[in-house]
Amino acid sequence: MISEVVNWLSCPHCATALIVEASSGLRLLCEEGHAFDVARYGYVSLLPGAGAADTADTAAMVAERDAFLGAGHYAGIADLVTELAADAVADDGVVLDLGAGTGYYLAQVLEAVDRPGIALDISKHAARLAARAHPRIGAVVADAWSGLPVRGRAASVLLNVFAPRNPREMRRVLHPDGRAIVVVPEPDHFRELIAEYGLMAVDDRKPERLREQFGDRFRVESEHPYETTLALSAPEVSQIIGMGPNAWHERAGEVRSGGAVTVAVRAYVLSQM
Repeated sequence: MISEVVNWLSCPHCATALIVEASSGLRLLCEEGHAFDVARYGYVSLLPGAGAADTADTAAMVAERDAFLGAGHYAGIADLVTELAADAVADDGVVLDLGAGTGYYLAQVLEAVDRPGIALDISKHAARLAARAHPRIGAVVADAWSGLPVRGRAASVLLNVFAPRNPREMRRVLHPDGRAIVVVPEPDHFRELIAEYGLMAVDDRKPERLREQFGDRFRVESEHPYETTLALSAPEVSQIIGMGPNAWHERAGEVRSGGAVTVAVRAYVLSQM
């Protein structure tokens, strides 16, 4: 819940500290008087303006992801992220998930480590589910491409799983002794669906581009490839297409049958330069 993590949040307008104020409905207040109502679903929007809401995952996309992840298809990825996070977490600080979606991965990590967690996502539909994913999650609507409403050095572990990355802000909010765990797809990811439905392919240069993106802010401490083959029904194939970027191209409606689908990702553990 928000009260668990408010000490690590900051006002998106003036960057001052926030407190919980409950005299007229639960809301957050900053030192300069900016106020943010906590939605009845438990999340708070800390967007400084309209943000990039037009790029946010829709309610339909979030529902597809919730169903797919809830069935355990990505449990192996969650186990890997949890293991890496548990090895990296410090005694203080928060576990921050940038682009948290439904809070699936963050909730798994918090089951393994006794720390609060902040789920940041641009989609209010995702934040609504993330707020209920674990009692120690505070869900916040925020834009990864603008200044994050998080205090500097707040995160002992920062998760970024299949989500946009803002290296400058990631460095600012990560404690100097903290670790960032970034998970990205490999070129073989969804290769059967790419061939069958013309989905967007993963760039062969993705590892090189990721290292360039983090530049002189982070070093790669270790890499952890993960690959498996899922046996999916036609509705599950529709879900896996409909829950990600390909949903914008309406490929899910073309699904004709189920089959084997390759899941290939790589997890990077990063530390500050």
